[in-house]
Amino acid sequence: MVRKMFLMMVFLVLAVAQSACAYAGRTGVVDVRIVSDTGSEFTKYRTYPRVNNEGRYFYMEAVKGEKYSIEVTNKSDGQIGVVIAVDGRNIISGNKSDLKNNERMYIISPHATNTFEGWRTGMDKTNRFYFAEQSDSYAEKVFSDGSAMGTIAVAVYREKLPPITLKSEMPYRAQEAPAGAASHAPMEKRSYDRAEKEKSEQAGTGFGETTYSPARQVHFESENIIAEKIVLKYEWRQELCKKGIIGCGPKNRLWPDGNGFAPVPKDFRG
Repeated sequence: MVRKMFLMMVFLVLAVAQSACAYAGRTGVVDVRIVSDTGSEFTKYRTYPRVNNEGRYFYMEAVKGEKYSIEVTNKSDGQIGVVIAVDGRNIISGNKSDLKNNERMYIISPHATNTFEGWRTGMDKTNRFYFAEQSDSYAEKVFSDGSAMGTIAVAVYREKLPPITLKSEMPYRAQEAPAGAASHAPMEKRSYDRAEKEKSEQAGTGFGETTYSPARQVHFESENIIAEKIVLKYEWRQELCKKGIIGCGPKNRLWPDGNGFAPVPKDFRG
């Protein structure tokens, strides 16, 4: 299937402030969606870690070999910077990421939506994200790094001062993805048979085909605190089944759904 291509100018940070030292504890600054090339969103399952970690955490099902994009919508009235890490590696630089504001980040205009399709390998190109086994993941093959395998993390920073462009003209506004590029329909329910076919190796993200993705560098000074942090842990279906995140397999005839009481016959008058 030939994939419908769309172009989007994105902003890259050239220089940033000192590393972040705190977390603002805000929510609702951004909306993050993981979208397949079919236009469907991968369903997120909210989870609450037992340890006291700041941010919002989700589980998500990974489908082996399927290409995906990270769609981030800025819901605020101000320009923001986002540090995005996949499998613990910054998607712009490839460096090991701690989600600090001294890392390379993308800039998103107020109320705009940017879609990030892959690892940035130049000012005009990226290489696609796709779900792969850990041994075939970019983090493992290039950096031998499995310390944050199977994660997509987004750290949001508000702007401290207006950005200064490298050239004299005003910067271009990042364009939103065209209508229809990503449907809000949930992913179709995966079959139990698919889970059985998955191997036991942990899920990761591969380094796929090269795509055209123009970018422009800007100078952006962020606040020192994280405005919002979102982390998604994607795993193969059978792993989500084992954790009880999703219901899998045939229905147990001795464990019926419902309120746990015997049903009353319709014609019962007692």
